[in-house]
Amino acid sequence: MNLFPIVAGRFKLDGGAMFGVVPKSIWQRTNPADEDNLIDLCARCLLIESGDRLILVDTGMGDKQSEYFFNYYKPSGNDNLVDSVIGAGFHPNDVTDVLLTHLHFDHCGGCFTWNADRTSFVPVFPNADYWSNESHWQWATQPNPREKASFLKDNLNPIQESGRLRFIEKGKDNPLGLDLLFVDGHTEKQMLPMVDWKGEKLVFMGDLVPTVGHIPLPYVMGYDVRPLQTLVEKSAFLDLAAENNYLLFLEHDPNAPLVRVHQTEKGVRLQSSHKWNEFI
Repeated sequence: MNLFPIVAGRFKLDGGAMFGVVPKSIWQRTNPADEDNLIDLCARCLLIESGDRLILVDTGMGDKQSEYFFNYYKPSGNDNLVDSVIGAGFHPNDVTDVLLTHLHFDHCGGCFTWNADRTSFVPVFPNADYWSNESHWQWATQPNPREKASFLKDNLNPIQESGRLRFIEKGKDNPLGLDLLFVDGHTEKQMLPMVDWKGEKLVFMGDLVPTVGHIPLPYVMGYDVRPLQTLVEKSAFLDLAAENNYLLFLEHDPNAPLVRVHQTEKGVRLQSSHKWNEFI
């Protein structure tokens, strides 16, 4: 199995929303805010080469929305999904599967893009199946008012209309051959893949632990629909990660793609941060 980090873009979100009830005076130590209270984030995806499959985990927010929409998120830099896939040595046509941890716009927006004359959407990965789970798909396509702005029809409808939408059932083997951790605090049935790689157990953290600053238990996003459930899920997972020295792949941290955690007298905390080239 070979793994490749894919940077689909960089953007900003409101720091208060990202840290919920934690005061700014505390969270800005790890995630400094600009004059508009926005913090830097990354859309870091993962490409998994396993046998005859090339699996992409998440796709960033894409480029389909209006300039007005993107002004809220201050995209920056030159990183983009397609160039990053090519930089890893592949072509978008090579991707066989896109595993979507969940369907918020910053995780699935890159699946489709405009055609040449901007009259319809075309797949960025024309040979890929798109993997979700039935419970989350229903949750996203019949959204509650709290999450409605994060589930965009321009992202979801093309996936369904493509005829390539596939569902993974919790508790059963899936064709991708990946172990999946299902968590429900951030949104219904978020799926986090776990892979054995170079003697490590690597876990794609999605929005369970989006940045280094979110490792302490109370540091829960205001976006989470069940924050108390997130606390339970984080506690159980981070205890396991510390005990087994898991390597955690952080989807949204702007600087630290990989981290380890350990137990301290204050609970589980960051042990070390790592760059990808340390494992190549």
